[in-house]
Amino acid sequence: MDARRILLVIFDGLGDRPLVELGHKTPLEAARKPNLDWFAANGVNGLVDPIAPGVPAGSDTSHLALFGYDPRTVYTGRGPFEAAGVGIDLKAGDIAFRGNFATVDEKMRVANRRAGRIHEGTAELAEAIDGMKLGRIKVMFRAGTEHRAALVLRGRGLSPKVTDTDPHELGQEIRKAEALEPAAKPTAKAVNAFTKQAHKILKDHPVNRARVKDGELPANAIVLRGAGVYPDLPPITERFHVKAAGVAGVSLIRGIFRAVGIDMIEVKGATGGLDTDMIAKADAALAALDSNDLVVLHVKAPDLCGHDGHASEKIHVIERLDAMMGQLKPNLPADVVVAMTADHSTPVAVKDHSGDPVPLTLFGEGVRVDAVLAFDERSAAQGALGRICGQDVMNLLIDLAGRAEKFGA
Repeated sequence: MDARRILLVIFDGLGDRPLVELGHKTPLEAARKPNLDWFAANGVNGLVDPIAPGVPAGSDTSHLALFGYDPRTVYTGRGPFEAAGVGIDLKAGDIAFRGNFATVDEKMRVANRRAGRIHEGTAELAEAIDGMKLGRIKVMFRAGTEHRAALVLRGRGLSPKVTDTDPHELGQEIRKAEALEPAAKPTAKAVNAFTKQAHKILKDHPVNRARVKDGELPANAIVLRGAGVYPDLPPITERFHVKAAGVAGVSLIRGIFRAVGIDMIEVKGATGGLDTDMIAKADAALAALDSNDLVVLHVKAPDLCGHDGHASEKIHVIERLDAMMGQLKPNLPADVVVAMTADHSTPVAVKDHSGDPVPLTLFGEGVRVDAVLAFDERSAAQGALGRICGQDVMNLLIDLAGRAEKFGA
């Protein structure tokens, strides 16, 4: 069989739990989604535990698993992916953090961890912080998607073994970074100095003065988590002998693409937010299949609705995802194998990631079509694929595409 091309579609945070207000249905079950259901009815289905059953997966670790890496052995923290995604070139010895623009009161108590999901003015705020000097340590700071940002500390003798400053709860003070080992004390000291100086710079910044005047929350502090060093990952292109490209609007996923050797495709209107242009992303993925063996199409929007606890908005987003798949369906080349799945569940009732498995559909010539007729959590549980782990997905795709190497003689 000739080698086929692969389209991997990842709906971030799509999985959910039944909700009373939806008649004990999940948002996927409640949404009108004829195109998603068509792929399920003409494919083979199952459930995926991104890491393991009952283990809530981060977007970083789950994507590593979906790309065939073992996150337990290669994961070094979220920060390096965020930094790579906003264009910071990390060097050996650099320590990177994921950051949020946040709103704090005069006692540094967090009133909003996302500064009201700020999406304008963050580049100007970040520029005011970038280049800060903490003794002999240099600060590199860049804005990411919406409230997200990345911090890199560069200097001698730094360590990622420090605690987060993000309290993850409203009304709590920004935490002081603590060293988890003696060698990390200088890093913790630098992080705490950064927190204080960043707040001093941000609280009176013109962007924040304008936000307060307009009745919006100021982005007057930075909370940090996910310290790490840049991982040394064997490129996916070498592991599976494919040329790969990806479409994503959010900086974290763009950084993961960069780290694993997936070429980034720039798409006008791909924002990483609820306003992202899903049709433009679908068209870009189709075009990329002309010159790539593997194309990854990522959409962040369902995760945002889960974190915000908005069931009706998540249903609306799912129906937009369905339109995106409707754009892909009639234009897919016959030799393309398609996978539709999620990186993790973000239930509306939980407002965070959970350990619930996510649906998976594989579609393409030669797939053993099962009896499943709908793309949702409970329907997928009846599929022929059963319940698998995230690392299995790429193996299945490579095999269906006729690109797998025999194990043994």
